[in-house]
Amino acid sequence: MSGSSDSDTPDFEDPAREARRARWTAVGTGTLLTVAGLAASALRSTGSATALIPVSYASGAALCAVASVLGARGRTRRALWLMVAGVMVMAVGDQFD
Repeated sequence: MSGSSDSDTPDFEDPAREARRARWTAVGTGTLLTVAGLAASALRSTGSATALIPVSYASGAALCAVASVLGARGRTRRALWLMVAGVMVMAVGDQFD
């Protein structure tokens, strides 16, 4: 038996399916971070904290919303970096809190 069987070949995923999964992950994560940032901004705006804290949460949420849109359009690498930047901006607000 000199022929090769199909089970010997590695099982690679379809690149289109992998790209689709990356887009959906970017959209879902960006949306989740946006909602979390807006909720934190709303909660912090009702307290006696300075205005910088809710603004930083809202700004971070806006960056995550833009990242979600970019992820839906297939720009997943840029979306990832924008989400990291958005979370860092929200972390700055958390440090002032």
